Amino acid sequence: MSWRPHMAEPSVATGAVFLSYASQDVGAAARVCDALRAAGVEVWFDQSELRGGDAWDSKIKKQIHDCALFIPLISAHTDARSEGYFRREWKLAVRRLLDMADDAAFLVPVVIDGTREDKARVPEDFLGVQWTKLPGGETPPEFAFRVRQLLDWDNATPHAPIEDWAGRFESSTRTQTASVTQRSVLRRWRVGLALAALLLGIGGGLFWHYQRASDLPAAKPPAASRSVAAPDKTSIAVLAFADMSEKKDQEYFADGMAEEILDLLEKIPGLKVIGRTSSFQFKSQNVDLRTIGEKLGAAYLVEGSVRKSQSRIRVSAQLIDAASGAQVWADSYDREFGDVLNLQDQVATGIARALQMAVVADDTRPRHQLQSTEAYTYYLRGRAALDRGDEASLQEAVDDLEQALALDPNFTRAAETLALAHLMSLGTNGVTSREGWPAIESAVRRTLKLDPNSALAHAILGLKYATSEYDWPAAKTELRQALAQDTRDPVALYHCSWLAFDLGEHEQSLRLQRLSVSIDPLNPDGYQNGGIIHYMLRNFDAAEKELRESMRISPTFTGTHWYLGQIFLLRGDAQAALREMQADSPSVRDFGLALAYHALGRKAESDAALARATRDFGNEAPMNVAIVHAYRGERDQAFAWLERAVDERDLLVGHKLLYEPKLDALRGDPRYKALLGKMNLTKNPV
Repeated sequence: MSWRPHMAEPSVATGAVFLSYASQDVGAAARVCDALRAAGVEVWFDQSELRGGDAWDSKIKKQIHDCALFIPLISAHTDARSEGYFRREWKLAVRRLLDMADDAAFLVPVVIDGTREDKARVPEDFLGVQWTKLPGGETPPEFAFRVRQLLDWDNATPHAPIEDWAGRFESSTRTQTASVTQRSVLRRWRVGLALAALLLGIGGGLFWHYQRASDLPAAKPPAASRSVAAPDKTSIAVLAFADMSEKKDQEYFADGMAEEILDLLEKIPGLKVIGRTSSFQFKSQNVDLRTIGEKLGAAYLVEGSVRKSQSRIRVSAQLIDAASGAQVWADSYDREFGDVLNLQDQVATGIARALQMAVVADDTRPRHQLQSTEAYTYYLRGRAALDRGDEASLQEAVDDLEQALALDPNFTRAAETLALAHLMSLGTNGVTSREGWPAIESAVRRTLKLDPNSALAHAILGLKYATSEYDWPAAKTELRQALAQDTRDPVALYHCSWLAFDLGEHEQSLRLQRLSVSIDPLNPDGYQNGGIIHYMLRNFDAAEKELRESMRISPTFTGTHWYLGQIFLLRGDAQAALREMQADSPSVRDFGLALAYHALGRKAESDAALARATRDFGNEAPMNVAIVHAYRGERDQAFAWLERAVDERDLLVGHKLLYEPKLDALRGDPRYKALLGKMNLTKNPV
């Protein structure tokens, strides 16, 4: 493979670089210019925006026409200005591209702040090549070296030969991975790309530079996060990829690409990968990357873009040091759509090698070979619908994922995601637990047949045994098998946490909940989970703390106000409880209002709220109806609804029957003991 890019022939062979910038960015431009000149690169750099008439204008046009490389500096300042001489320069550069070969290296876009590629106000042609991040214009030697290679491959005499640079990187990588034991080497295979492809871009203005974090210019630390500790040096977050397709109709594909790369990175030993719920929260937001890194507790960030045109896809990705905003690695890939899984592997491998980490995979895990590009499209659409989470989208997700499996029956990820979609559908669209579990189990069994080591499938099957069959030994077996996979999937950990709680393993449950939150720190569900567990264990202060953190992340997240209101009720503050209940979503609001109005002595309003809740959600949530009746002292009605909850396999019945504080008054009744017997319980699961 040749590293030599195809170069356009300038009309004047000066080998010069034209630096284009907004006047507000002159300081950053000067730093880039100085670094390039120090490396022996000729730079045409005007330090004045005072354009002196037609003669000056002609000179600039000639320089752009004659230069070998055109480097536009992109920033918030260029975005903010609808007019500016730099925009004329950009148009002249684009016009020159018309006479060049498509693979010629001419444009070298450089972004000097947190401006995102998908939001930048730049010509369309700027988006077709890889961007380089040089925060504040700080320019590492590798960038200047790469520019020299592009300018004069045959005659350049860089400060360090490429062989030496590559050798240092390869040696460092060997040192990093030397701890892999002989036994591990025999059991596992290592995925690797050619070192040359990792270190250097090929044509098209593609750039790569590698620099240790300790060598980067110091950045002013951002304010401390309220919920996230200092980032682990091996922590990484994959941000939502930008859809750069012409029609902007491939967002589901861009999201899916980012999520699949995230899943692959999770397999790398020693690398902490932030959960997608947290990392995708910054989607379509113009937030500084250093701020994102701080909020996520991530030392590195991956961002990228996707273009899909008929059967071809182009993916660009870059690895960013979150503390400094500096680019550590970047690459672009053009592939046929059918090669999308290999493309994802290559991106993940490139990131891992840039971090000097070994990419290994357990050879006991099946490697799916894509059988149908249409199946993969349905799968990605299903995942996107699942993310939306509303009732209509959940049904759409189920339909898309079933279609994917019809086209590709061995698609493990589609089967696993289908099981999750069916599980999330319980309680929506009128689907009761008893009605919904057969479809869930079918998808889980299919997943485990394709991949016996799916932690998520084992966790969901364990929940099925616990909440639907009341088979506690089988549930415990599934939990042990899920945890044996040493999963770092926050979704799997979340379900393992609930399964452990239903099994009476409270410390284990809280440990798994904390681990899930540490990986997915901006997921309100994780903190709500912790709040509910502490509430059930009567640790009301700890419960309130977790619930308020969930509320801080998402003030409208269903159920958080409902549980906080119940804490206020048990503390005797009915007015505060009412305020919380009024703030929650319709699926739980009337249950909460029935409780709060009863505590305030407003019987008619409590009756009306309970009637509405029973009418609208009684079939899906009989346990909540029972709790309201119990709190209101209506024992017979409470037991009638508890019987129904047990018979209908309400998801909440296990832990709420055992631990819900508002059921305390019922626990001395013989009917309560009979209910435990129906669930194969005495006091706690065995």
